[in-house]
Amino acid sequence: MSEESGTNPTGHTESTRDVLTSVWQSQGDPAATLDDECSPTKVCRNMQGIDFSGFAEGDTDIRDAWRNRLAREGKLSESGQSIRDLVLGSDER
Repeated sequence: MSEESGTNPTGHTESTRDVLTSVWQSQGDPAATLDDECSPTKVCRNMQGIDFSGFAEGDTDIRDAWRNRLAREGKLSESGQSIRDLVLGSDER
């Protein structure tokens, strides 16, 4: 595999690389196509139309509705622990 024979260390000839390069160039840039089709060009942070009006189901207060839902699902704790206590553990052991 010498340079005189036109092969590189991988054993492929320079013409093979040239052929593949020309094929890839003729197909265009698929990454640009994917970016156009799959990714938004801007981030939308418009929360103007977002609300929790359907969440309450007759309850007037969102907090009460959330508390009632947790109670229905058996997830409401009456221990009075804070989120900090739940994550880090309480000091009383």
